Amino acid sequence: MTTPTPTAAPTGSVLPTPDELGVVLTDEPTAGTASTSPGVPLASLVRLALRRNPRRAHLLVSTVLAKHVPTVPAVALLAGEALGARVADVLDGGARLDAGAATRLREVLDLQAVLDQRFDTGQQFDTGQPVVPGQQRETDPATGAAPDSGHGSDALHRAATTLRTDLAAVRPTLPDVLVLGFAETATALGATVAEALGAGYLHSTRHDPPGATPAAGFDEAHSHATAHRLLPTEDDWLPTDGTVVLVDDELSTGATARATIRALHAVAPQRQWVVAALVDLRSDADVAATDALATELGAPVAVVALGRGRVSLPDGLTDTAADLVAAAAAPLTTGPLDNAASSNGVPTSDGRPTPGPARASSPETVTAPPTAVDRTGTPAARVRTPRTDVEGIAADLARVLTDASGRVPDRVLVLGTEEHMATPLAIADALRRRTTADVRSSTSTRSPVAVFDDPAWPIRSGIRHRSHDVTVDGPGERYAYNVHGFDAVVVVPEPGTDRGSLEGPDGLLDVLAAVTPRVVVVDSALEPAGAAPSSPRPLTGPSFGSYEPDEVTWLLQDLADAALEADTADRERAIQLEGANYAESLPVEYVPSESYEELYRDALGRSADRIAEAVGIVTDLVLRDRPNAVLVSLARAGTPVGILMRRWAEQQRGVRLQHYTASIVRGVGIDETALRWLAAHHDASQVVFVDGWTGKGAITRELTDALDRFAATDGVRFGDELAVLADPAGCTPLHGTRDDYLVPSACLNSTVSGLVSRTVFNRAWTPEGTLHGAKQYRELGARDHSRSFVATVAERFAAVCPRVDAAVAADGGPASRAVDWRGMRTVEAIGAEYGITDLHLVKPGVGETTRVLLRRVPWQVLVRDPDDVDIAHVVALARERGVPVVTRPDLSYSCVGLIHPLGSRVSDTGTDTAADAIDPTGTGPAA
Repeated sequence: MTTPTPTAAPTGSVLPTPDELGVVLTDEPTAGTASTSPGVPLASLVRLALRRNPRRAHLLVSTVLAKHVPTVPAVALLAGEALGARVADVLDGGARLDAGAATRLREVLDLQAVLDQRFDTGQQFDTGQPVVPGQQRETDPATGAAPDSGHGSDALHRAATTLRTDLAAVRPTLPDVLVLGFAETATALGATVAEALGAGYLHSTRHDPPGATPAAGFDEAHSHATAHRLLPTEDDWLPTDGTVVLVDDELSTGATARATIRALHAVAPQRQWVVAALVDLRSDADVAATDALATELGAPVAVVALGRGRVSLPDGLTDTAADLVAAAAAPLTTGPLDNAASSNGVPTSDGRPTPGPARASSPETVTAPPTAVDRTGTPAARVRTPRTDVEGIAADLARVLTDASGRVPDRVLVLGTEEHMATPLAIADALRRRTTADVRSSTSTRSPVAVFDDPAWPIRSGIRHRSHDVTVDGPGERYAYNVHGFDAVVVVPEPGTDRGSLEGPDGLLDVLAAVTPRVVVVDSALEPAGAAPSSPRPLTGPSFGSYEPDEVTWLLQDLADAALEADTADRERAIQLEGANYAESLPVEYVPSESYEELYRDALGRSADRIAEAVGIVTDLVLRDRPNAVLVSLARAGTPVGILMRRWAEQQRGVRLQHYTASIVRGVGIDETALRWLAAHHDASQVVFVDGWTGKGAITRELTDALDRFAATDGVRFGDELAVLADPAGCTPLHGTRDDYLVPSACLNSTVSGLVSRTVFNRAWTPEGTLHGAKQYRELGARDHSRSFVATVAERFAAVCPRVDAAVAADGGPASRAVDWRGMRTVEAIGAEYGITDLHLVKPGVGETTRVLLRRVPWQVLVRDPDDVDIAHVVALARERGVPVVTRPDLSYSCVGLIHPLGSRVSDTGTDTAADAIDPTGTGPAA
């Protein structure tokens, strides 16, 4: 069954609409997918434009590609993720993009259509105003988030990001698959599909670098620039008897894909081919041609798309289109003089505001680290890591764009250039997460498209500039569309671009200065193909961890390929008897039983209010002194707490804080590479370190000592106050409470901390100058509580806010929160009583006792009250592992875990019983 897609004339339309020209989009069921997963309507994915190209009168402009029209970055990333899910479903028979996910995708695109109309017509409220710290904001009842910034894209960003994160939770990892993206429009789309699949990636190119020898090439007959080349650096870039996925934005006839498959199959026959596109518009004859190719090659050729249908074109469209273009097309801006008539702030005919006069000063510059490109090939092992320091670039851009009063521009465009789409798109999304600006992303293009300043048509304005890249077809004109009306344009050219090639009367930067009051250029060198990254590249979800990218930036490196897990007893021997640091290896990740998880759920239900209140108190204490605080949680127990503090600040106080998580290791200190990154991109005086709770205060002292050393070596001073929910040790003034109670996230390991391992400091895997590392446990995704834990606590924020306000108002100041180190005194007393000379083996408090039982070889557990519901999980774990539980009513903590002391660690043995002392079950006698 087919469904016509209406394209009624928008309000204010004067010119003929595509419908009135006789162009009709008709939806059909998507090929290669189950009937339970309907396709997306074509009208949600594309809009009709007219070309200035004699080969083809029309052009379908994608609304989700971030190519010709500025797009909310999260929407473009979601489109790639959804297409990748469709490909994965074909490859393994899964149902990732099922009916429910497809419905959510359509809802996101429906919201985009509404907001794009508002964006085009300037319907927005004031944004970017400085926020008054401490001012409570009502939350959005639909999303639980703070009110929108005024331009409406916050809700769209959140919906798209959440769906992308949900789809990413069930990503496969297919390192033997190659994804091939088509230049110039599908380079970012192909990269996102490859990321979703965990596959190697390469895109075609028209670049002509010195000495390059193409491995293959092909033509795209209908394109404005037809020649494509493949320039991989590795000889084995094309698998043999494997799977190759071709990615393009649109399949008109499929002829280019068929020609590419035939040529590459002749080089290396494949077991199967997949062609993936946003929209599939092939005729029945085209579909038959693809089926015939599969028969010819003896290998299946599957075709998947988000939307499927037909475009019906009337006879004579070429002439009709040419006449309309000649009569009504608006001129392109080509230089500063073109701005003279429109720089007085008078709105355009459709009501959109125009920028003021161009700035007299030169464009500002943000210098970025070297950047890798995908045209030489990106191996599967690196496809899920950024091609440069995306988060650092975004942080620097946010600082440059923010004025002295704290205001950011309302509308910001991040503009890539031609094939260079993926990294600019990632930077745009990161910038959107760091500011209240309505950030959009698009790129310049070779395509000459007719401009109609009318709401019926997608291309409303445009600029023309000279090319700056060296390509096989030589220099020529280039274009960028709908760039008028932005308060700032950030240009992200190909890495290694000569600045001079962007300047001059018809250069990109000068032409942009005619249409926007502010231009910022990201200047980056080209990273040699295959080279190791020259600077840290912080990670975000959904490619690292299970949290959404807005929640946390991981100052870690992904050690996915490292064999680090070791048997608990072997690790204990190495740590206690061989001088190894506990962070050199990883314990085998504990997979909780269903009964244990039930204890966790019960504990969360009982304590969510108490945790929410502690979150609110400690966050407000931080904001009182640092209204623009930068939160840096200590991975991994501090990570969910930092996320909750960030949410409290945004939802209850209207303050958007940046949140990172970094590694600290006892005996090593906090990751100095992470500190240097923070110092380079933030004001160190605004950084606040965050953890879940304190035990005896060892990490607090470790942090202070490490920051002192860093100040001495690097000349940068970070504050050493540690913000925690619970401080039973009495070692930090920034706490929500000093009660020793269960923080439910202590019950679990990775499954409540973003599916990320504890951190690793091992010079074999984390060389000098690189970040500490961690691994992901995506295989535990079905048992992941990370996001639901945060959501459950955050749901209580509004209810506890009055109690938080009262507690903070009644706070007695520094004297009432003075440090007294009560926890260390307790530990010293227990150590003396049990003859333990190494106090690292004494772990007080609910959280630390839980860690002993999950990660170490426990000796015994001391409890104040075995029937206390806050330690029910501790008692259950001890029984599960055969660890003695000793009742001690005199304890100042709810419980204390004792690690099994090996030999000389117990002072009254008088001998080194080393290996004989190990009891891997932890059932040794009580002291």
